[in-house]
Amino acid sequence: MEVRAVERFGGDVMRVIAIVNQKGGCGKTTTTVNLAGALAADGYRVLIVDMDPQAHATLAVGLEPDDLDANLYEVLVEPAGASRLDSVIVDVSDQIDIAPSSIVLSALEQKLATERHDARTERLAAAIDTLPPLYDFVLIDCPPNVGLLTFNALRAASEVIVPLETSFFAIDGVQKLLETISLLSDRIGHELHVRVLPTLYDGRTRYARQTLGDIRELFKELCFDSVIRLNVKLREAARQGVPISLYAPTANGALDYASVALELAASPPEQLAPRPKSRDAEADAPSEGGPPREVVVRFKDGVAGDVRIAGDFNGWVPDRGVRSLIASEGQERVWTKVLTLEPGTYQYRYVVDGEWREDPTNPQTAPGPTGQPNSILHVR
Repeated sequence: MEVRAVERFGGDVMRVIAIVNQKGGCGKTTTTVNLAGALAADGYRVLIVDMDPQAHATLAVGLEPDDLDANLYEVLVEPAGASRLDSVIVDVSDQIDIAPSSIVLSALEQKLATERHDARTERLAAAIDTLPPLYDFVLIDCPPNVGLLTFNALRAASEVIVPLETSFFAIDGVQKLLETISLLSDRIGHELHVRVLPTLYDGRTRYARQTLGDIRELFKELCFDSVIRLNVKLREAARQGVPISLYAPTANGALDYASVALELAASPPEQLAPRPKSRDAEADAPSEGGPPREVVVRFKDGVAGDVRIAGDFNGWVPDRGVRSLIASEGQERVWTKVLTLEPGTYQYRYVVDGEWREDPTNPQTAPGPTGQPNSILHVR
């Protein structure tokens, strides 16, 4: 599989990710801005590229599009404009920059109507290729349609995140979108690593829990283990023009996007790089020597549909390298997780129907990288 990536100083890879869904109101801009905030909190340098003429991502980081001297239109409207990308980028914080949008971007398709398809759809890719080696991630917020601007985003990206509202009709639309992305991949000449992120999840309702189960069953490994819960703080943060990691770092929305960031950083596409351990894995899980041994932990719950385990022993990728067994005890279901670990001390959490939780039967905890309590496992 061919995957497009931009080489950076020192041999690292700048990951270019398009946030795409032709349906409005599913959390594209919310995901772009708050995932950027979570990645920045983890020490990564992020560039947001706002490809939506509505400029919601630009507004969500506290900028007024009409007050800016330049935006992406100047970069994309002329072939020579690619070299101007660096000049339109605005600093948002120490770790986040943005290439802003404006309503004028909506005129681009008509402006380029007479040009060859390849020339029109490679403008953003050419511009990103000119970037200095500053960024770990480029997150592209796409408009709610599959037109020229989205074509450009997909041509520039190596990965796609599809925010998916946990509702039946949204699932049907995303299936059609994935088919479209597959066709576009063939047309633009490179394949894309696609992942689905469940959003607007209300775990209090049976409908949402069943729908989340349907999403996981349908998309399987394409689906993030993290989910984004309904959280009014996300809207408040957007109104204040900052990521939720800065506005309300202990809110559910901040914790959820922090989990997505950890999962994303821990599992790049195989074509880009081998899966690394988390940044703190070596410090958090020192080996005490001795041969690996089998460790068994159990989680009991009467209503959960899906339970996984993640920790510094598997790069915080839920159930990676874990053998899982499910049984029933009366009205409760019991998930047995079998781990093979060397002697040492490890941090871990459960992912229960997409929500990260500490082990309710284990009183030993330590603060995790996002401030949430992680459970502690000692292997003798």
